[in-house]
Amino acid sequence: MQLVSDAEIPEPPLFTAAHTWQDTPEQNVTQAKPGLSPAERVQRALGCIPDLPDPSSSSSSSSGFRRWTIRDFARAYGSGEITPVMVARRFLAALEECSGPGLNMAMFISCNPEDIIRQAEESTRRYQQGAALSGMDGVLVAVKDEIDCLPYQTTGGTRWLGKARPCVCDAACVAQLRACGAVLAGKTNMHELGAGTSGINPHHGSTRNPYDTGRVSGGSSGGSAAAVCAGLCPVALGADGGGSVRMPAALCGVVGFKPTVGRLSNSGLLPLNWTVGMPGILAATVEDALVAYAAMVDQSRPSHSQPKLNLPLLTTTRSMPNIRLARSAKWFDDSSEDIRVCCDKALQILRAQYGWETVEVTVPEVEEMRLAHYVTMGSECSASVATYVEKLNKSEIGWDVRIALSAYGSFSSRAYLNSQRIRRRQMYFHEEIFETADAIVTPMTAVTAYPLQDDALSTGELDYINAAALARYSIAGNFLGLPAITVTAGYDKAGLPVGIQFIGRPWSEATLLHLAYAMQEACSKDCRKPVVHYDLLNKEEY
Repeated sequence: MQLVSDAEIPEPPLFTAAHTWQDTPEQNVTQAKPGLSPAERVQRALGCIPDLPDPSSSSSSSSGFRRWTIRDFARAYGSGEITPVMVARRFLAALEECSGPGLNMAMFISCNPEDIIRQAEESTRRYQQGAALSGMDGVLVAVKDEIDCLPYQTTGGTRWLGKARPCVCDAACVAQLRACGAVLAGKTNMHELGAGTSGINPHHGSTRNPYDTGRVSGGSSGGSAAAVCAGLCPVALGADGGGSVRMPAALCGVVGFKPTVGRLSNSGLLPLNWTVGMPGILAATVEDALVAYAAMVDQSRPSHSQPKLNLPLLTTTRSMPNIRLARSAKWFDDSSEDIRVCCDKALQILRAQYGWETVEVTVPEVEEMRLAHYVTMGSECSASVATYVEKLNKSEIGWDVRIALSAYGSFSSRAYLNSQRIRRRQMYFHEEIFETADAIVTPMTAVTAYPLQDDALSTGELDYINAAALARYSIAGNFLGLPAITVTAGYDKAGLPVGIQFIGRPWSEATLLHLAYAMQEACSKDCRKPVVHYDLLNKEEY
């Protein structure tokens, strides 16, 4: 930490990552007017998406495994062939099976079957009356247990926080999804207090990776990533303070999307790291990420002061010319050989199929930025939970989190102030890069999912080597408040997913969704089915 605390840094500190609105032109978008309801924004987003494949085609056809999407569920509900109640019952049966001793996937902390069926019955009646609220009506959405969602308490992955901080109303993003008719499917598991990257939780079980149940799901939003990967829902909510949405998304082979800081409301999110954390989206496909994003965008501010909302016309992604992707070779290549080869191949595919150019740049002081983010995140987490933790018996906290909190509490005020000075320096460095490129491209993680160690399941795990490798590329999105998205680019030699990441300039979510969609479509023929997967629209499985 001396690299941060002892440095003489001339820049003044920058205490938040908030960005003023800049009307940067984006290609191939449509603008959603201020004042639209969440349901109206969902319908606008659905109009930006290419037509669905023929419904008679199998989800695991010769063209590659295909996950069911929001539109698949909406189409099935609209036809009357399947109802939200039927899907909810299948979800509950699947969850019971995968939570049992045979698989022990530990994806959910709490789930209320009666509440889920009640929501599904209300949605079914709306479809029967021809009055569905939106294209998300009846669609299952899981919620990370760091985000308030009635009727559940918000535990933050602990045994005690739900009692100390009662949940009295939905978080803003949850309320917007509920207004669209989504069926909130329970609270997903997470690394305790978000203080780790593995998803190993000694209190609620360690979430397993559906591609290999002997490996980690990633964290801290591992339960949400695994639930989407396993087909239990097409969308889940996470929270991202240091890659906590994007890292598990990459390890589990799904889409992870963190918009610009301020684009989604933090109301109802545990304030574990308030200047770097925000809600994020885990989704089966880029199209699902777009629809959920449209529903959740915070438009509560006066129209003259809120940023414009561009939605990407994914029907026209292939016609986008002159996209330039910035690649910092030393940083990009600091990963396993499988990941490096896979991501380089992905860039070659984008160039061949879309004509998009990769330009070499240097991202200065990456290690300094990583340490500054760690000091910031840890200091804020320590301050956030201090009044609760001082009253606790330490045995109520996992060993790994006890050590993490002890480290966080040791950071000096000088280290925190210098970290904010480094934030300002990095803002300048990234602004310079975005003068010449539309997005920065990196692998999402430097390693794929690593094995779960049995002796860590009851204590938690401190594996700084793998933790650093997982978080290597995630920091700029949080520390600088930039939008970032990860999508699967391929698989390693063991068949585990490899994620590629696009980091954009502030407010360029539409461009990032275009890039991720292009990557998804380019790799769709190689999409592989997880070992643990449930087909909630297939009547033959139930």
